[in-house]
Amino acid sequence: MVLFCLMVGAICATGETRWAPAPPIILYTTFQHEPPAAVLAAIENEVDSIMAPNGLRFEWRSLDGVRGQEVSAELAVITFQGRCDSAGLAGRSKLAGALGWTHVSDGEILPFTDIGCDRVREFVQRSLFFIDPDARQEAYGRALGRVVAHELYHIFANTTHHASWGVAKEAYTVQDLLSDEFQFQAKESHLLRSNRPAAPTEPVAAPPDNRP
Repeated sequence: MVLFCLMVGAICATGETRWAPAPPIILYTTFQHEPPAAVLAAIENEVDSIMAPNGLRFEWRSLDGVRGQEVSAELAVITFQGRCDSAGLAGRSKLAGALGWTHVSDGEILPFTDIGCDRVREFVQRSLFFIDPDARQEAYGRALGRVVAHELYHIFANTTHHASWGVAKEAYTVQDLLSDEFQFQAKESHLLRSNRPAAPTEPVAAPPDNRP
């Protein structure tokens, strides 16, 4: 069992203070099967590009390297189930169940989410089949990243609410996952921003008094 400590720290000092940038949110990832480097990079890049405009910065870490003594102000654990690559594509797509899901206990949204790599691949594979082989891994990783961003929205906006369109909508199309751009609606962006914890302050020395 890995014990994670959620801690918000504040530094107090005399003199003037200024607001420091909020520390990055730690995203711990674990894969049932290790993904190709291109897929992993595309997942991280897509999540960062979707969430950064909403004030969320991430630091990605493998759960395999956790020793149980890590301390983070905010975190989420993402479990990628199945095979996260674009090999063995078929000429038709299918969907069986959710693409991703976030854990809830007694109405409380928990910082644990699962992503169905096989389900995402099977859903978009017909379109991936017609993408240049050199670009397939990146396109597939980008699709996974959009599912991850959706689940992180539930965690960090602390809501089960869905939008009518955009990243926070309840059901995705193949076009949603493979289009050039995919973002949040303004309302959901506001939810993400308004639920950010206050950034800790850092001490700043007062300017020297040069008066005679």
